[in-house]
Amino acid sequence: MTLTVDPSEVAKFEAMAAEWWNPDGKFKPLHMMNPVRLDYITTQIAEEFDRDLTTEAPFAGLRILDIGCGGGLLCEPMARLGATVVGVDAAPRNIPVAQTHAAQSGLDIDYRHGTAEALAEAGDQFDVVLNMEVVEHVADPLAYLTACRQLLRPGGLHLCSTINRNAKSFAMAIVGAEWVMRWLPKGTHDWQKFITPDELYELMRQAGLTPVDRKGYVFNPVSWRWSISDRDLSVNYVTAALRP
Repeated sequence: MTLTVDPSEVAKFEAMAAEWWNPDGKFKPLHMMNPVRLDYITTQIAEEFDRDLTTEAPFAGLRILDIGCGGGLLCEPMARLGATVVGVDAAPRNIPVAQTHAAQSGLDIDYRHGTAEALAEAGDQFDVVLNMEVVEHVADPLAYLTACRQLLRPGGLHLCSTINRNAKSFAMAIVGAEWVMRWLPKGTHDWQKFITPDELYELMRQAGLTPVDRKGYVFNPVSWRWSISDRDLSVNYVTAALRP
């Protein structure tokens, strides 16, 4: 088994574990981005599995894995939509934070400390794998994406978001978010580990996934809001792929 977890990356998020549910804390960028992330995720799942988002519990019967779940910012909405949700994180301190918040919210979510590789080796399978803002933190992206593909049932949906690698992403994600705005601690991201959309598509194909869609997340500093773009994938972006 290839272990793709990077211990130094895990340590960064361990140090911030208590901050997950503070909208003005160290995860403020994720809280700000979460509405557009959820819009993309729910739309893709609804289209792929022919679900009506206006009904009660539209994702009932679907088993969803959030790999790198952190404090559960995506797990909780998925559970509210009726899915059976498993949240897994390599940083052990994130799990009790997520469990406590889910219990306070009256939600039944299966949170586990672990890795994609360990789950795949155990033969676990899901209808949907959420892989959001994780691939830029692992030691071996191809091995990691291969494990994600193994975790999908045939016809399953893989949703993966990350950060493009160019001068603009360095200026926005590192200089802007870490140095100027101080939304994130310095060193949270390593620009050299960022992945371009074309590189990610190629890695997914090598991992046995079929890419079907990609969109950009665009931050407007005037309106102070995020939106989804068909064209602008220059910094943050998200992809959808299927296991054939």
